[in-house]
Amino acid sequence: MLQRSLLSLPILASLLCAADGPLLEVTSPLGTKFYSKPDEKGVVAAAEKALAADPKNVKLLLKLAQAQNSVQQIKEAVQTCTRALALEPENAEVLVERGHRQLPLRQFARARDDLKRAAALDPTISDAYYHLGLANYFLGDFGPAADAFCKGTALAKDQDSMVNFTNWCYAASRRAGRKEEAAAALAKVGPDMKSNEGHTQFYFNLVRLFQGSRTEAEIAPPPPTPGDDESELIFDTVGYGIGNWHLYNGDSAKATDYFQRIVKGHVWYTWGFIGSETELARMGKK
Repeated sequence: MLQRSLLSLPILASLLCAADGPLLEVTSPLGTKFYSKPDEKGVVAAAEKALAADPKNVKLLLKLAQAQNSVQQIKEAVQTCTRALALEPENAEVLVERGHRQLPLRQFARARDDLKRAAALDPTISDAYYHLGLANYFLGDFGPAADAFCKGTALAKDQDSMVNFTNWCYAASRRAGRKEEAAAALAKVGPDMKSNEGHTQFYFNLVRLFQGSRTEAEIAPPPPTPGDDESELIFDTVGYGIGNWHLYNGDSAKATDYFQRIVKGHVWYTWGFIGSETELARMGKK
């Protein structure tokens, strides 16, 4: 027994070292490998320590999953949610969290299953419809995606959230060939409506582009600053929205240009990045 324990020590040490460094999270449909970030501030370690004192506490498991996600340990966050669901299988909040995190792992069908179940358990959770819409969208099921996003506009907690839903409701409706529904979604964002600063401003600008009151040149983002996640997030969000707009208006060349520029970045977990990658994979392009 002693010899076996001693032989296992190098293996244990290597595992501990691996946990401290970047972890392989997913290989994209385009063949790119994406990794987590180092836990430099110890947020995962702190959440694990709190959980160790109460290992069957679902709220603490959720906090661990969120800490893991903050350093892009997304595969590990999904595993943590699975642990929580073993304790509370009907917990809609945990199902939404796991479904949300499965999307960056490109596990769209699994995410859809979790999010449909969450919405059935608690039809008032707007995030369930938002991420269900994304799962269907990335799968190319644009009709169900439009249904989820458009339903979410009625459940939105505030104006900014409603604009976010409207952006996706319009895009999904257009991809589904539902032009009347798309127009009805845009009509809910009146000309006098203002958006707060922040990420919602970018969705608001996209909605104005769809309405025809802003031009592509007016809302197009500048190229991201290398190594700056925030500027890349902005570029991905707006660039994908514009590229997608070109795609459903029949200009696949301009759409492809936006999508290819986006996937050259490194912020692999944004919806704009995932959407661009998915479109390029469908087109057979890189």
